[in-house]
Amino acid sequence: MLSRRLILSAPLLAATTARAQTWPPGRVTVVVPFPAGAATDISARVYAERLSALWNQPVVIDNKGGGDGIPAADYVARAKPDGLTIFATSAMTQAVNPAIYDKLSYDPIADFEAITRMGTSPFVLLVDKNSPINSAAQLTARLKAEPGKHNYGAGALPARVASELYKMAAGVEALYVGYKSNPQAIPDLQSGLLTFMMIDTVNAKIAIERGALKGLLVTDTERYALLPDLPTAAQAGLPDVLLTTWTGYYVPKGTPRDIVNRINADIHAVAAMPDVLARLESMGGAPKLMTAEEFAAFTRSEKERWGKIIRRANMKVE
Repeated sequence: MLSRRLILSAPLLAATTARAQTWPPGRVTVVVPFPAGAATDISARVYAERLSALWNQPVVIDNKGGGDGIPAADYVARAKPDGLTIFATSAMTQAVNPAIYDKLSYDPIADFEAITRMGTSPFVLLVDKNSPINSAAQLTARLKAEPGKHNYGAGALPARVASELYKMAAGVEALYVGYKSNPQAIPDLQSGLLTFMMIDTVNAKIAIERGALKGLLVTDTERYALLPDLPTAAQAGLPDVLLTTWTGYYVPKGTPRDIVNRINADIHAVAAMPDVLARLESMGGAPKLMTAEEFAAFTRSEKERWGKIIRRANMKVE
């Protein structure tokens, strides 16, 4: 005989299953806390194109760049929890901002439901293509020889943290110059206003392949497959310069679990499509997806990891 609990729960189960199957009922907006052309934006557009076809609904990208992602995160945190507003973000809003800002208008854990990690990326230490600097050791030597004369740029806080990690490991000084996105800093690196910068592998690969910049190291324990000539941090003499950023999807807290699971499953399905996988891998953004539960735990651990580095560097927003 069926239990009373099972009998009573059957209609609820059927209702939630039906809701997940018929979702989404209309347009889905993917909020990106960066301008168009940033690494997170590029990969989000690849997914949005196929999710739109899968859901038979428009999936639009809403770029809310600037403010270290705070306006974008705040917007999503206060959106209706129906799955129609998705946050395609990075370590910046969920792990870096909590450590670098004394007060935030949103809580990266309490205000969001984790969907899945999208991908991970180490950073690349870069200088202008025509710079006489050809190695991390040469960059370090120049910065030490000319203290107070050099700047570095970053258009996202994770890239700034990576640069500060290099500065601590190398024992050098350089003044931070901020930008709205990492690609926007590249012209100033080429002009000589900046001496170096750290950016994600997606944009680093683009800049190196078009002959604008040259790489000195990758912040990982293994060489980066798409830029195999770049030494690892250890090979460049800086074994402590290890840092990987990431991107992922979230929805507002309170979004029904069946919708969270539906979005997660559909993102996994899109990532497995051969043409999507090829596009992402060619950009250096191969998917490294998770279950919603795994990504929630990952977010909590990353918040602690980035916080330790930021406190060591004594970083605060000016």
